Amino acid sequence: MVDLSAEMMELWTSLGAPAQGRPRVIQVVAARQGEGTSTVARELALYASMGARRSVWLVDMDLLASPQHAVIRSDPGRYGALGEAVAATPDGSMFFTVQPGARTSEGKPWPDAGYLAAHRVGLGRWWATRFRREVLRAGQTVHVLARGDYWHAMRNHAEVVIVDCPAADRSQAAVTIAPYMDQTVLVVAADQADVKPPAVLRDAVAGAGGAVSGLFFNRATVSTPRFLRGLIP
Repeated sequence: MVDLSAEMMELWTSLGAPAQGRPRVIQVVAARQGEGTSTVARELALYASMGARRSVWLVDMDLLASPQHAVIRSDPGRYGALGEAVAATPDGSMFFTVQPGARTSEGKPWPDAGYLAAHRVGLGRWWATRFRREVLRAGQTVHVLARGDYWHAMRNHAEVVIVDCPAADRSQAAVTIAPYMDQTVLVVAADQADVKPPAVLRDAVAGAGGAVSGLFFNRATVSTPRFLRGLIP
């Protein structure tokens, strides 16, 4: 595992420290798969948790795969052991819906919140979510909602929420939730010379009412290439 502590400190600083008592929700996304978004989101959550007064949450939007839970569980030496599953919502709201709806053994509607769990990571003040795919039934599908209830509830519950979104070339989730994010960080891999896809994503986020306020260039060199500097105003 590559130590990205220095890079996360630089990224965190570039985003601006939140005012005390003013939580924020930060979306991390790339235009294309394989650019390292999940690593950046996870390491940023870990870094933020080290100085947080309240909890930090890592919300994994790759629901059916839940890669964040798998990676953290496989490396307790770096992140710490995962705690027992708890509710991933403070008030029952959720950022997705599962359709068609199901019912419990008692005949009551199965709530959307029942499909998402959260696990405390080590002894730190951060939690990572996991979609409970095992309780999905045949024929059910998951739809991300263009609604801010969950994100508003999380602002009241946590100090920082890092949202790991699937790449835009496989999901529209980043644009759907963009209006409810305080900041969006674009991740661009070092071996990608074409700036058009991230520029298109930036414009789509802005067009949806979101704000792209950070750029993480996944690189081996120190400086950001000139062709990428125009992505962030």
